[in-house]
Amino acid sequence: MIYVGVTGWGDHDSLYPTPQDRKEKLKAYAGHFPAVEVDSTFYAIQPERNYHKWVSETPDAFRFIVKVHRAMSGHDREHKDPLGPIFEEYIRSIQPMVESGKLAAILVQLPPWFDVSKKHIEYLRTIRLSLANLPVAIEFRNPSWYSAGYRERTLNFLKEQSFIHTICDEPQTGDGSVPFDPVVTHETAFVRLHGRNKEGWLKKPGQSSDAWRKVRCLYRYSEEELQELARSIRTLAEEAKDVYVFFNNNSAGDAAPNAKRLIEILGLNYELAPRQISLF
Repeated sequence: MIYVGVTGWGDHDSLYPTPQDRKEKLKAYAGHFPAVEVDSTFYAIQPERNYHKWVSETPDAFRFIVKVHRAMSGHDREHKDPLGPIFEEYIRSIQPMVESGKLAAILVQLPPWFDVSKKHIEYLRTIRLSLANLPVAIEFRNPSWYSAGYRERTLNFLKEQSFIHTICDEPQTGDGSVPFDPVVTHETAFVRLHGRNKEGWLKKPGQSSDAWRKVRCLYRYSEEELQELARSIRTLAEEAKDVYVFFNNNSAGDAAPNAKRLIEILGLNYELAPRQISLF
């Protein structure tokens, strides 16, 4: 099955035309898309009650991909022990979603400086042990993993470790990005679409990380580009049991419209949550 959605459910104003929609955004979101990527977990370990709430607000067929906390993915360099308390805390917190059957995968988005090296390969092995029996997607952000001398070994390593290969579409800037490489390493395939704003991708405002993200993901995919992506996604669906496709290009509200158009192109039909009816 192909699931198409967007990153997060909070910042997509076009999906929430009524006050009730804006009050219960996840419920409203589930009336538009069958899956979502949870980003808030990158910044803080969420309490179990949040997962209970998210599970209760979505249909049985709805699916989540949940980011790990930044300390678990190596963004906080002072955290050196993947088997330490933060992993245990994270695993406890997500149990309501695991038990519900709505967890499609856990996303480990690695930092840009996480290059191909022996110590980093060992770190990934330890992450696999730390998150044993859970579906884990790995997103590389350093292009060395896809270099001529390492690409095949990288993909084979992901297969051996039962990692989901996160396939990224992003501006091609040489050392500042990874290539679009639609290879399946698991029964689940995962595609993240960041946009193709090359100038914005390279620009670093130097203020807050939030300001940088707004510049980096300022992009609207054209009809031609969506058709091109659809061809790749159909091919992935021939190899994988499930394919998850999330648009992350929402700096100007483009993610949801792009996602809906891709659903049309692919001819997908979902059993979604009923939408709120407004009389005014």
